[in-house]
Amino acid sequence: MARSINESGSSWVFPDGPLEEIASRCDVITAASLVGSCKFYHDSATQSVALPASQPFGMPCVLHTHQTEVPPAHNPFYRVHKFKQEGAQKDKQHDAKDRKGTLCQLTPLDRISSDAVIPDGGTGMWAGANGDWIALLGFPWNWELVNVYTGRRIPLPPISEFKSTPDKLVFESNDQHLQLLKIAICRVPTAASNYTSFSVLAIFNAAIAVLHCASSRWTVLDNQFLAYGYSDAIIHKGIVFAVTQTGEVYAWNQLSWGPLLISTAPIPPELDEQGRYNLGSWWLARSPDGSRLFLVHTWGVTDGRDYTGLVRILPAAATSEGRHGRTIRGYGKGLLGCEVYSMDTSQLMPPRPWRRIISLGSYSLFLGVNYPIIIPVEDGAEHDRPNMARSNSVYTSHHAVGLAYPPSPEICRFSLNSEDCTVGFQTNIRWTWRQVPLWLIPSFANARQWNLPSRHRLCRGGGDGHLEALTGDNIDLIAAHLDVTYTVRLAACSRELYDMISKDEGKMHHWDEPCLLMPPPAYWFDEHWDVARASRLHDTVYDLVPLDHPRRSVALPFMHDRKWLGANGDWIAAADHHEWCLVNVYTERHIPLPSLPDSKIRHSIVSSRPAYSFNWRPEIYLLKIVICQVPTKGGRYADYKLIALFDKTIFYLEGGGDWRMLEALTPAPDYPNYCDAIELRGHVFAVDETDGSTYFWDTANENLMLPFVIPPPVVDDQQYAWFLAPSADGKRLMIILTVNKIGIANAEVPPDIPYAANGLQLRQYPPVATYVFELDPLSTARAGDFLWRQVNSLSDHSLFLGLNYPIIANLKKRESKAPDGTLVPFMRKNCVYTAYRNIRYNQYPKILRCNLQPDEGETVGVISLPKDGWDSVRQAAMWFKPALNIAHSVLPLKKQ
Repeated sequence: MARSINESGSSWVFPDGPLEEIASRCDVITAASLVGSCKFYHDSATQSVALPASQPFGMPCVLHTHQTEVPPAHNPFYRVHKFKQEGAQKDKQHDAKDRKGTLCQLTPLDRISSDAVIPDGGTGMWAGANGDWIALLGFPWNWELVNVYTGRRIPLPPISEFKSTPDKLVFESNDQHLQLLKIAICRVPTAASNYTSFSVLAIFNAAIAVLHCASSRWTVLDNQFLAYGYSDAIIHKGIVFAVTQTGEVYAWNQLSWGPLLISTAPIPPELDEQGRYNLGSWWLARSPDGSRLFLVHTWGVTDGRDYTGLVRILPAAATSEGRHGRTIRGYGKGLLGCEVYSMDTSQLMPPRPWRRIISLGSYSLFLGVNYPIIIPVEDGAEHDRPNMARSNSVYTSHHAVGLAYPPSPEICRFSLNSEDCTVGFQTNIRWTWRQVPLWLIPSFANARQWNLPSRHRLCRGGGDGHLEALTGDNIDLIAAHLDVTYTVRLAACSRELYDMISKDEGKMHHWDEPCLLMPPPAYWFDEHWDVARASRLHDTVYDLVPLDHPRRSVALPFMHDRKWLGANGDWIAAADHHEWCLVNVYTERHIPLPSLPDSKIRHSIVSSRPAYSFNWRPEIYLLKIVICQVPTKGGRYADYKLIALFDKTIFYLEGGGDWRMLEALTPAPDYPNYCDAIELRGHVFAVDETDGSTYFWDTANENLMLPFVIPPPVVDDQQYAWFLAPSADGKRLMIILTVNKIGIANAEVPPDIPYAANGLQLRQYPPVATYVFELDPLSTARAGDFLWRQVNSLSDHSLFLGLNYPIIANLKKRESKAPDGTLVPFMRKNCVYTAYRNIRYNQYPKILRCNLQPDEGETVGVISLPKDGWDSVRQAAMWFKPALNIAHSVLPLKKQ
């Protein structure tokens, strides 16, 4: 794969190649669409070794509804669609609607489930699939074929002989109720036929209709001999074959004859005697070379109904094991079974007999609502256990849409090897979902056909990275799936991409707005690890939550087995069991930090609490690492300044040097109780939580003499939370104090108010006293008069305080109050926002917004994070401001 390394040497942008890096971050459907967007990507993908490892291309997967409810605000395709500019030019060549989609899951047989965003059907239901196409059912008669990769839609005409009912799956014909089972896409539309020629079967319980062209009419196939309802149908060698629920097979030649009963059910005597065929399903398929017709009978799979009086009972699993986030159950011989029969249909009058197939060789069959799939499957083993994907097997899913009860087991593998038992699993979804699981093989094999109507897209190249071939829609869709860090990397590839992403017409990334960096929701609750991973939630992917917009994900691979201790700009201070370090969020540049001097402090263990504890005369605890000055390229990344803030002492570090202890020499046991610290104009300031006294040291003094002590601006009996911050111009020191505890009378807890914009929970509390004071510490120190001046307004700015270095955000375009007096919008100017004060602040987490000029009776806005699960999270939420400036700084001067 070609690397995207521009003239500035930004090898960090996509070290493993742009296609593989981006595709591994997108869902599988969008990744395939990306491959088909230009010739360079297509050729690279076909030669790539790493790409299949990141996405399940070419693997049979179960496409099913996502296991968690995804509101529209969190649906990337929905956001792309919603924020499209009105009057934007449509893609006339594709004649497709604006593409929005539904977040689903693809479950490979031997992998963790992955996300898949398929074109949205609105209220439509999946009713069939074949290759790149799915059939969607709307109401009334809003049927269409949709390409899952391009979003192209082909509307299907209504069946004139049938009348619709309030149930989109039930129709009426001659006073007879017809239940739609599925839509069989027997021949898919192609670009060569201008997407007008295809073959589709509408399979009902008592009728079958066939359509060969979007502009033609459905032909209903009559069958006066039908005694039992249909189960399945296909087109084989131009002839329509259908099998009933009892195994009779009928055939129609639309040009000359039909219907013709070609066979009754070829039931083995042992099954017939036990009556098991009554609970079986019948399927039709074609042989791998397309020459013979297959008839498949599966039995033993139940659907949850009461079968009292029948020989068959609900199957009991003999064995079970957890694999890839789902439970695989094994069923003993005689509980579930499958037979496969074959017929040569070159002669149907009289028909030739069915022949039992005892082996499919290297092939396996995948049956369900989808059109039958028969492909070669390689056997393998994982950790001495056989894979779920096996050759010589028959896999089944739901046999129809709209079933009142799901089959049990839902996904089955029937092996034709007599020594293997049947295994099955569920898709881990609630049966309230309207979509039926079906088999789909994600692939970009037909990418050239996707682009034939606009040939220039596939053939266009250009640029060292060939990313210029991406259109605006491509960028919108990709950016909707990429996390924040990889969006910045994409912007760093060329000025064209930077300009396109910085404009951000879709408003999917809100650059330069302070956001909450926090663990994803799965870590706040008691959720199984495999389930969390199945949702792409793992220990290096976090949530970045704007206060009034949908949350984004941010990938931080360097955080594996690490905890963050602080942040400033693009840099995070992190620690593991061995070292402290600084890491750039976007470039992942790693700067190890020196150890603390053993003569001053001795490292002990990592506490079970979310803290790092150390031994030094009295036991002291690390609160946070304050990144006072970030490392820069101009300073060879050695010009940083850090403060290691402990509760009873402070260490200071300048790049290239060693840690120096800043001592206050207060007599025991009256040690300082530090709660915050910053560096300003060559001096370190630290505030004591006990009374608000502020200590400051001159860092230019090698000996770091005893500090000056600035008295607090307020002296009373109230308990305050104290914070330090520089002024907007960086010349004055600000001290911020809020009441440490908030609440209402009688310890009542206000109700949570869900905020649909980002999924957070808000609460309203009574007003809290919040004060901001400032002074010029250097001039007042020389005069010997430390006089704090109260700041009554931050004007167009707001302060964001917590574990991070203080952020002073210019929010000129924001209001200071909500017009209707409500909590939202939550981001406002002239406010103070406080989050976790240190890494071991394990009280019930509340994030406050306090207005410096509140109206009478104005409440305090509170973001309430889950209390349960905090002990397992151990990552304090902090403020982080995503920015594209680092992408701009590495771009070459010459436009690519």
